[in-house]
Amino acid sequence: MKTSSAKAKGRRLQDWVKDKLIQYLFLPRDTDLITTAIMGESGADVKLTSVIQHKFPYAIECKNQEKYKGIYSILDQAKTHDKTLEPIAFIKMNGKKPLVVLDAKHFLTVHFIAFNGE
Repeated sequence: MKTSSAKAKGRRLQDWVKDKLIQYLFLPRDTDLITTAIMGESGADVKLTSVIQHKFPYAIECKNQEKYKGIYSILDQAKTHDKTLEPIAFIKMNGKKPLVVLDAKHFLTVHFIAFNGE
């Protein structure tokens, strides 16, 4: 894959995350409270102002790569256990903390329902 194609692919994911946060936070589409990083810029890929960090306290890194195919296979396996439940995976590498993997839209929905006290 060409470098320009890879950067465009990453940029699409950053834009998706930004758009979903704007949607779930009920912000105007032209807000400057959430911005995406320029490719190659250091720091978070989706930048949040302190006002937004209060509502969504996460440092956001976006990676749109094929090497994560195995993680999707783990979630696919979790789906087979009970199709009525949301699949979730706990993954771990040696010397690293365990991670949770779940559908991004589900995570955002749960997070913002909990944050808004609904």
